[in-house]
Amino acid sequence: MFDLPIRSVMERKKFITAAPTETVSTAARMMATHDAGAVLIVQDHQLIGIFTERDVVFRVIALGRDPKATVLQDVMTADPKTLGPTQCYGHALVIMQENGFRHVPVVENGHAIGIISSRNAMDPDLEEFVADQRRREHYR
Repeated sequence: MFDLPIRSVMERKKFITAAPTETVSTAARMMATHDAGAVLIVQDHQLIGIFTERDVVFRVIALGRDPKATVLQDVMTADPKTLGPTQCYGHALVIMQENGFRHVPVVENGHAIGIISSRNAMDPDLEEFVADQRRREHYR
């Protein structure tokens, strides 16, 4: 299971992108609409940053910034750590755990092709656990 390529995990969930000049308010609406915890910031088709739901709280609201006037380039994490689509799922979990990340962009040739989150990183394990649990309950 931990040897699965990241591509097979990330394909379960679409990702959203925004320009660095978009406002926090716009990004927050996008995240709410798409049930996403992060927006990948892209310029000229290249990943330049990531903005997460935690950034809304800690870098905007808690500091008294106006979400309608604050642009993403001022509050995003620039040059975020990334993963490649062929790296294994287990490696992604280690990176997330060691760095305290909930979201990691997946990049191929500098282009964002997806995102892996703690939520969808757990999906394969959760699905296997539920299936195993159902089998056990069925045979009791």
